[in-house]
Amino acid sequence: MTSNPNALGALYMTAAMLGFTLNDAAMKLVTGTVPLFQAVFLRGLLTTVLLVAVVWMLGGLRFSIPRSDRGRVAWRTLFEIGAMVTFLTALIHMPIANATAILAALPLAVTLGATLFLKEPLGWRRITAILVGAVGVLMIVQPGMAGFNIYALWALAAVAMVTGRDLVTRRFSPAVPSMGVAVITAFGVAVAGGLLSVGEVWVIPDARDLMLVAFAAVMLIGAYVFSVLAMRVGEVGAVAPFRYTSLVFALVVGWLVFSEWPNDIALAGAALVMATGIYTLARERMIRHRAARRAADQGFS
Repeated sequence: MTSNPNALGALYMTAAMLGFTLNDAAMKLVTGTVPLFQAVFLRGLLTTVLLVAVVWMLGGLRFSIPRSDRGRVAWRTLFEIGAMVTFLTALIHMPIANATAILAALPLAVTLGATLFLKEPLGWRRITAILVGAVGVLMIVQPGMAGFNIYALWALAAVAMVTGRDLVTRRFSPAVPSMGVAVITAFGVAVAGGLLSVGEVWVIPDARDLMLVAFAAVMLIGAYVFSVLAMRVGEVGAVAPFRYTSLVFALVVGWLVFSEWPNDIALAGAALVMATGIYTLARERMIRHRAARRAADQGFS
């Protein structure tokens, strides 16, 4: 086991991204025979039960949310439900690598959203990165070209939903229990899946389907736990860029499991999105360090 906190954090983040990718692959497979929202409902119930057990064993199961944060937790849950609906709809209708690559624009979208809605400052360097990243997204989506898939717009809607979720999360007070919010969110997604499945014709899952749902739930919980550990062990600026390992995993899984491979334009766009996202994260880290140094210098003056 490495003693370097950032290296350990990077390892945890990589494991988290592998978990998220395998969860996506399992859901893409199971929805070939089980209706989407029935699968979401089953996975959500199992995820909630397992997550409660894991958090209880870790001693972090708390639901004491301050009154001022309860509305934010509700909005976060709604955004998570919206992200679930839009991303899974995109995922089952387009290559997993393309959907993952579009979702990789999230750091750029959050940076822009923080400026528009939270009034956080945005310099010309990060504005340029956002514009270049937008070009990368267009290269993946390919509007008006033979490679265009209308469900790519659902993936873009998922980016908007996850951006809203992350911006609301930034407004949480320190007293909000992160694991408690995770359990509430998992339960909310399960309930939403159950309600939306009313319009579907339910099927009796076979052993394969049940194994895939259980695998997806375990991978989802593992991914969440590892992502939390990554943020607690290493510096955010050093660990966060390893989120982009999900693109590599999605390419490998798409090729091995689904015989999918993005075209050259989409691959180039994914590379652009990844490069600008990493630059944006590095720039934010630099700005935070400068602010911390200025605060320390003022404290000594």
